[in-house]
Amino acid sequence: MKKKYKAVIFDMDGTILDTVDDLRASINYALARCGHKHDFTREQCKELFGSGVHTALQRALSIEAGEQDQEMLRLIGTPQRMTVPGIDEKEIERIEGVFRPYYLEHSMEHTGPYDGIMDLLRTLRSRGFKTAVVSNKPDPAVRKLAEECFEGLFDVSTGEQPGIRRKPAPDMTEEAMRLLGVSAGESLYLGDSEIDVQTALNTGMDCICVTWGFRSADFLESLHPLALISTPSELLSFL
Repeated sequence: MKKKYKAVIFDMDGTILDTVDDLRASINYALARCGHKHDFTREQCKELFGSGVHTALQRALSIEAGEQDQEMLRLIGTPQRMTVPGIDEKEIERIEGVFRPYYLEHSMEHTGPYDGIMDLLRTLRSRGFKTAVVSNKPDPAVRKLAEECFEGLFDVSTGEQPGIRRKPAPDMTEEAMRLLGVSAGESLYLGDSEIDVQTALNTGMDCICVTWGFRSADFLESLHPLALISTPSELLSFL
């Protein structure tokens, strides 16, 4: 029997928006300004991001220092590897201070919804589903992108901000559900990474992963989400 969901909570980068090119330009700009390796490719940037700006910069500086093991890089920002020996946290903060305002100003130059996302969101709204976007991006950037790309299509949009733990901690999704007036059992989470699968697990929500985002289908399948989908319209079959 199909589960009765009342809300869908979306990740942003790699799930509803293709943000890679603007993230790539912004992180390379900030790294260059601060005297670091600044030639990260589109594919490399997909692996850098997902756990917030601070973690992305930790990964970038780890690669600069010679770290090439993909699994070790993915562990950065998790409880197993919150700090990285040899990486100066004050330097991370200095680069972050360049990245954040630059990205906020340039976040819409090459960013847009993935094919089919707008139709999916309009269909969900027309069917009475509540919707939210929860991202580890800086909160001002999340709100700006949600307003400019998806005006009127999300009831709640929230990003990384002081005083609330970022994903995969459940704090952000729990706050979104509180604002939507739904429970975890009434909510479905849509994301594109290991962070999203763990966030849903920590929150007690079902999780579906998309194959068009920042991680490969094979990798996502190894995480055992409820399902993988390759087009936005496939989500409707679960609702």
